[in-house]
Amino acid sequence: MPYGYLGQNQPNQTVSNSGVFSITDVAELQSQGKLGGSLELIEEQTYSSGVSYIDFTSIKGENYDVHYLTFDGLSHTVAGVSLFSIRYSTDGGSSYVSSGYQNAYQQGFANGTFSELRSTSESGIRIGYSYSTVKTSGYVYLYNLNNSSKYSFNTFQSIADNTAMQFGGGVYPTANTVNAIRVYDVYSLDSGTVKLYGVKQI
Repeated sequence: MPYGYLGQNQPNQTVSNSGVFSITDVAELQSQGKLGGSLELIEEQTYSSGVSYIDFTSIKGENYDVHYLTFDGLSHTVAGVSLFSIRYSTDGGSSYVSSGYQNAYQQGFANGTFSELRSTSESGIRIGYSYSTVKTSGYVYLYNLNNSSKYSFNTFQSIADNTAMQFGGGVYPTANTVNAIRVYDVYSLDSGTVKLYGVKQI
């Protein structure tokens, strides 16, 4: 069935109306799970005390051009500053790439200071500020994970209680199929929930 065309002789329709979905089109696409822009929850995981990473090894990459990852209440109990990060796997989670990521992001703190950080040789994709018992929440858009001929890009935004905010993006500058994701910190984590979604395309 062709979508996006209302047909001829509709009430008040004077020209062909290409690109407009009828109510029937929308209902059928929704029933098939194919309506573009909607989110499908792939997996939700919760950190338990003492765990330093969470792996998503079934990201259904072949189904999506874009993935959307949210994190809520990530924290660690060690007295130190770190960054929550993501690493990619191209072998289903047997190993994770730990070098060659590029990041550019800005951060602001409650005391009024503001800074910019850039690097072309990172061990992971930065997604949030991590400091002692402060809880960090935010989201990340991940692009082209399933496309072996394109680089994998990301954009993110996060907030750490009332302490710090960060926003920016990065790239894994190697054309490869990413089929697993690791969310991690250098410290053992105390709590937090991470959800991975696929953004449906038409």
